[in-house]
Amino acid sequence: MKDAREDILGLMPHEIVKRLQEMGEQAFRGKQVINWLYKGVISFEDMTNLSKATRKKLEDKYIIGSVKLLEKRISKNGDTIKYLCLLADHNIIECVVMKYNYGNTLCLSTQVGCRMGCSFCASTKQGLVRDLEVGEMMAQVVMANTHIKQTDERGIRNIVLMGSGEPLDNYSNVIKFLRLVNHPEGLNISYRNITLSTCGLVPKMKRLAQENIPITLSISLHAPNDELRKKIMPVASAYSVDEIIEAGKYFFEKTGRRVTFEYSLIDRLNDNVYDAKELASKIKGFPCHVNVIPINEIEDMPYKRSSESRIKVFVQTLKTLGVQVTRRRELGQDIEGACGQLKRSYLDSLDK
Repeated sequence: MKDAREDILGLMPHEIVKRLQEMGEQAFRGKQVINWLYKGVISFEDMTNLSKATRKKLEDKYIIGSVKLLEKRISKNGDTIKYLCLLADHNIIECVVMKYNYGNTLCLSTQVGCRMGCSFCASTKQGLVRDLEVGEMMAQVVMANTHIKQTDERGIRNIVLMGSGEPLDNYSNVIKFLRLVNHPEGLNISYRNITLSTCGLVPKMKRLAQENIPITLSISLHAPNDELRKKIMPVASAYSVDEIIEAGKYFFEKTGRRVTFEYSLIDRLNDNVYDAKELASKIKGFPCHVNVIPINEIEDMPYKRSSESRIKVFVQTLKTLGVQVTRRRELGQDIEGACGQLKRSYLDSLDK
């Protein structure tokens, strides 16, 4: 049964201050609570500079996050940490910390499951269970930041909304989360250090462009034309490749932020030289970036990872045609780092 109390982690700083004032406290008490929350405190009882009476009032009305660590896996070389998290309603989500020289990046989930139906993704196999609330997204960040700071004082410096779920399908909660995680009285993570990944919900991409939130937009394209895209992504029936690219251009015009196109390579399906040439022709003249990703092979799915030779030829073809392209660094394969994989193996183990 869901706790009737409100999740304080989902409130903006000014909302927390106002709630404390409504409880008869002075404004500075709200700021004290905010400081405790982003230090990773999970109990009001630990907020020792508040009176016992104030702590009791907070305990009666609020919870601090509703995400509990269920399991943690660390890759052999230590560059990836995957967290399996239990929600208050017993649903399970995942988030992943990836360590780079320039800082630590958190990949977080925005929904339990996903309804987009992309045929190569483990997260969508159960369909959409529900949207994550703002506090549940913030709890992933605070938890990961607290854990990482035990060994790395830099904490979380970058966030990518690329875990389970389609962020723009949970629009209002995601927008509030972005404003909250960027807030100077909170974790103060720069918008320039935040990337949102979408499968191409065109109207909401355009709406996002008008929010004055200059994040990086990453579009999961995975095919250069509608016929091929429809084979692997049901959303392609709603929005064409051309419409998605135009929405990407609109986002760039409004925000000044370069758009990235994600392209997962599937052996003999979308990794041909003519696919690369068609993609290059579609984005010619658009200051964007293509991120090539060898697909993660998942049990019960028909797709195979492209061979190294086909990957190299695909990337080189794009480069030759003037496209800015990189092959995404692959992290966490030994700990089922791809979205949805750890959760799936965990649930499978419970059935045995």
